[in-house]
Amino acid sequence: MSSPVGFSEDSLDALQHMQDRREINTVILRYAAASDDLVAEVEGNLTHEELLGALPANEPRLVVYELSFASPDGARKNEKMLIFWDPPGAIGRKQPYADGYAALLQLLDTAHVHLKATQTAQLEHARLVTLAG
Repeated sequence: MSSPVGFSEDSLDALQHMQDRREINTVILRYAAASDDLVAEVEGNLTHEELLGALPANEPRLVVYELSFASPDGARKNEKMLIFWDPPGAIGRKQPYADGYAALLQLLDTAHVHLKATQTAQLEHARLVTLAG
């Protein structure tokens, strides 16, 4: 990766864990200035409401989330998403998140939905289902 921001070993492990074991559906990454890396802040099996509650109101985050939903014909579907959470008035450096987002776009070839969100209304379940198709 040619990005100036790095990914900590634990963040890469969390993303691999999500891919391989499918025991978790969410990895939230935050920038750690001390190490100049994106680190795994949350690695878990979150409901949609828990995901929204885990996003800070005044700091950016990167989120890899596997949305579970039913298609119009009733079939269960899962869609991996990459979300750049950047709320208004976010405190902290945004560039590491932008760099990490760009790097994750290349790294996560199974995440077909990519979005930047500035408010939780943009992450409503119905909207995410529409994006996932």
